[in-house]
Amino acid sequence: MDAFNLLKADHRKVEELFEQLESARGQAKMRVFEEIKAELELHTHIEETVFYPALEKPKQTHDLTLEAYEEHDVVKKLLQELSRAKTANEEWEAKAKVLQENVEHHVEEEEGELFPKAEAALSEEQIETLGERMEAEKERKQGSASKSSKKSAKKSAAKTKSASTAQKRARASTKSASKRSSKSSGSKRSGSKKSAKKSRR
Repeated sequence: MDAFNLLKADHRKVEELFEQLESARGQAKMRVFEEIKAELELHTHIEETVFYPALEKPKQTHDLTLEAYEEHDVVKKLLQELSRAKTANEEWEAKAKVLQENVEHHVEEEEGELFPKAEAALSEEQIETLGERMEAEKERKQGSASKSSKKSAKKSAAKTKSASTAQKRARASTKSASKRSSKSSGSKRSGSKKSAKKSRR
């Protein structure tokens, strides 16, 4: 797997999602944003753990790589800020636009400057190895993410189950309590009838 092709495929996917974000409305917009966030977090992770460390050493890519780290930090902060919102208001829309512009600028610099210089600095074998390592890390991350989402789904299901069990128990205890009170009131009534008969005698 060619490292540059893998990263470019990620870039195109995020571009498509940003286009969807522009046309989406209401909660659909928030759902598209969540997809963008997941894609960008995964993309920045594989670049920072595998790709960038390999480009820090060569002189021709050193400065551009350090700049790329800084651009990632800006994107991460914007993602955090946008994640706090429940709905897409005007302020959110403006911030989402800033995120898009930052991502587009970053992609332009990577594909226009960093990738060509990295291609010159690295051997074909190194580029292939980096691509394979990034792909493996991506799969590992996606696997652990799906596991954690399954765990949280199980937890919420267990919570719902225990809550319904507690409700059932509460209902059952209420029923038995009402039965006991009706029995005791019934015996009181019969007792009062007997005493009334005695007094009449």
